[in-house]
Amino acid sequence: MKEVMKGMYLTLGIATFLVACQPTSKPSSEESSVIDTTAVRAFKSEPLVTHIYTADPSAHVFEGKLYIYPSHDWESGIAEDDFGSHFDMQDYHILSMDEVGGEVTDHGVALDKKDIAWAGRQLWAPDAAEKDGTYYLYFPLKDKQDIFKIGVATSDRPEGPFTAEPEPMKNSYSMDPAVFKDDDGAYYMYFGGVWGGQLQRWDDNTYDASVTAQEPSGDVPALLPRVAKLSDDMKQFAEEVKEVEILDADGSPIMADDHDKRFFEASWVHKYNDKYYFSYSTGDTHNICYATGDNPYGPFTYLGIILEPVYGWTNHHSITEFNGKWYLFYHDTSLSEGQTHLRSVKMMELKHDENGKIETLSAFKE
Repeated sequence: MKEVMKGMYLTLGIATFLVACQPTSKPSSEESSVIDTTAVRAFKSEPLVTHIYTADPSAHVFEGKLYIYPSHDWESGIAEDDFGSHFDMQDYHILSMDEVGGEVTDHGVALDKKDIAWAGRQLWAPDAAEKDGTYYLYFPLKDKQDIFKIGVATSDRPEGPFTAEPEPMKNSYSMDPAVFKDDDGAYYMYFGGVWGGQLQRWDDNTYDASVTAQEPSGDVPALLPRVAKLSDDMKQFAEEVKEVEILDADGSPIMADDHDKRFFEASWVHKYNDKYYFSYSTGDTHNICYATGDNPYGPFTYLGIILEPVYGWTNHHSITEFNGKWYLFYHDTSLSEGQTHLRSVKMMELKHDENGKIETLSAFKE
């Protein structure tokens, strides 16, 4: 069933931002952990939809329209912990819009956990790609042994419904798949996330269940995201999974204790003026940062912050160009008034300066 959210106009130009400090309607939820609201200010953008909670938006332009592939948050009643057990998503809804500021369509359930043969729990942040008229939905999901793997589902329509493959992608692990199509037609998947994403348990592509630390600490390099080129059928890796090196400005590795810069989760890649931009979340310091390089495999050199902390603990994004402008998609907890696991997708314009540096954005109105 389609639900069209009419009259929801986004504010993405200079001096045209709408303020949505306290939403007037929101999906019902049970009582849960609430973030301190004393620091809440006016927001630059409104949620794209308000009838469901959405998060982790992966935005793409397909068939001349904007499609957003988000997680679908809900109130599961599971206790909150550092491994994200309370983020117990069950399905995906795909959103679309014909134009920025226009009505947003929820296309209903595109994929449900019950229709994935190998499913354990937790359908987390997805992404999508298109090749030769087939649409691919990539999703992280814990298997029946409670280990995150990455699955793929296909459809002949960008909004689905999608049919999942009977097994996860071979040699896949962790979470937050992000698929980038290069100018030569090659597709690359970036992925990984620490703490609940289990990246800390993978060394040289081998799982070690005995690792109990959430991530390294001290004078050692930080954990790194992963990348692999996709096979021609888009359903497997075409090569061995590699680490994505992120360097500091002096060329040295970003260290484990540098939580303001180190990779935590939410990989994304876009290309601008022949440069590759690798962006990601720093997790417990709540920034969206970016680094640039000359090759899709990296190395990438850290340049700065794209999005400062939002209202809520998590910060997850995507970046895409539409009708000649670039946009940042992100989420916050404004709709749920601070409940960390009940988030809502938003968007705002993003700009590169004449040197290719990205203007740092805030989710709040000055």
